[in-house]
Amino acid sequence: MSASQKIAVVTGASQGIGAELVKAFRERGYGVVATARSIRPSDDPQVVTVAGDIGDPATARHVIETALERFGRIDTLVNNTGIFIAKPFTAYTAEDYAAVLNVNVSGFFHITQLAIAQMEKQRSGHVVSITTSLADHAISGVPSVLASLSKGGLNGATKSLAIEYAKTGIRVNAVAPGVIKSPMHAPETHEALGALHPVGHMGEMNDITQAVLYLDNAPFVTGEILHVDGGQSAGH
Repeated sequence: MSASQKIAVVTGASQGIGAELVKAFRERGYGVVATARSIRPSDDPQVVTVAGDIGDPATARHVIETALERFGRIDTLVNNTGIFIAKPFTAYTAEDYAAVLNVNVSGFFHITQLAIAQMEKQRSGHVVSITTSLADHAISGVPSVLASLSKGGLNGATKSLAIEYAKTGIRVNAVAPGVIKSPMHAPETHEALGALHPVGHMGEMNDITQAVLYLDNAPFVTGEILHVDGGQSAGH
C-alpha cells in the first residue's frame, strides 16, 4: 500500500450496489475490504473479502481487523447492507422484525463504532450509509414501516454522528435512494417501480455509486442525507 492510497470498507458487497461500489473504488485506486454473508475471495490483491453476518459483532471486528492488518488504515466506510420486507404493518412477524434490525441497525452500529474508533486515531475518515427515501416520503401501496424504522433511524444517526465528530476530521453522510435497478428487482417489475418516481423511471446502480463518490470527495459536506430518488422525496 502506498502512503497516499485510500482504503474503503464496503458492506453488502457481494452483489448489486455493493459490488458496484467495490468496482468504483478500485477504479479510483482505493484498496477495498468487501464483506457480505456469502462473498467469495477476490482475484484482485487490492480487494480483501470477509464473509459473515454483518449484524454479528464478531464479523464487524473481523472486518475492521482485516482492514488494519492488510492496509493499516480505514478512510471510508460504506454501510451498504440492507434488507427490505414489504408487508402490511400488522402482518410483520417477530422474525421479520429481528431480521431487519439485525442487518439494517446492528449491521450499522457495530462496524461503524469500530471504524470511527480507528478514524479518531487517524484524525480523519468518512462514513456513508445507504438508507431509503421511503423514510422521508412514504408511498401509498408500498408498506415500509420496518424500512422506515431502521433506515430512518440511520438518517438520524448520520446527523448525530456528523455533529459529534465534526471537529475530529471525521465526516458522516448518507445516500437515500429511490428504487434502483439491481438484482433485488425482477425486470418485469421495472415499469411499475419506475412509475413510483416523479421522473418516471428507476435509478441505476451507477447513480448511487456516483453519489457515494461525490460525498467521499466533498470535504465540506457532513450530516447530509443525499436523496438520489428521481424526485420521490420532493413529492408527487
